[in-house]
Amino acid sequence: MHPVVKEIADSYKKPEVVAVKSGDTVRVHQKIKEGNKERIQVFEGLVIRVKNRGSHTASILVRRDTGGYGVEKSYLLHSPLVTKVEIMKRGKVRRNYLTYMRALKGKKARLTAKDFDKSINDVFDPEAAKAEAAAKEAAEKAAAEKAEKEAAEQAELEKKQAEVEAAHSEN
Repeated sequence: MHPVVKEIADSYKKPEVVAVKSGDTVRVHQKIKEGNKERIQVFEGLVIRVKNRGSHTASILVRRDTGGYGVEKSYLLHSPLVTKVEIMKRGKVRRNYLTYMRALKGKKARLTAKDFDKSINDVFDPEAAKAEAAAKEAAEKAAAEKAEKEAAEQAELEKKQAEVEAAHSEN
């Protein structure tokens, strides 16, 4: 790869990413934008495939069974929308691509657990922390504005009620 292209590609990488392997049960935190609101959605499932591990296009394919249906989602690890990836369990597997897991249900779909160091999840991304703090601050500000607006409306209603009571007491 040309050095200039490599430099540009590396500028899009996150400083640190959790070392995810196929067979891991992970919890992926993703930013979802709905209209003008933004929230974090969590998807927990089994990593079926890891692609381009060292690249800025590194991705994982996560599968989860919900309501009898298999749901698979692909996540780019260096995407700004993926805020956090936590490894919950590490499974003992000997393949990179676990396509056979799609056909298995119930107890047969379990993998043998492997011991791992839980401190692997302690990855600090300063940009993600900044974005999370900004989102939290914006939510607190919106909540304060809403409470202030509700208090003003309540004061106005109490004022009207006092006026009505005063008018009734005169009669």
